[in-house]
Amino acid sequence: MPQHPTNRRRLALFFRAVIETAFIVFLYYSNLLMGEFTKTNGRGKSITFALIDIFTGTNFSIAIVSALVGWVVLEYFRQKL
Repeated sequence: MPQHPTNRRRLALFFRAVIETAFIVFLYYSNLLMGEFTKTNGRGKSITFALIDIFTGTNFSIAIVSALVGWVVLEYFRQKL
């Protein structure tokens, strides 16, 4: 059964949005992790401690909101350029 071209285009836009927001969330958490090791570089601090410290509900909500805002800004610039 052939798909309509507009459905494929919407699906491609959706997948691109998911990939780009996931990448922004990845960058956010990697930045938090680097900051956690810089801040708490004491004796006995491990990667497990740092991961438990940065994966909180507040950080996740900030990451999602900032990723969506970043995606909207990128789409705006794509439309203008």
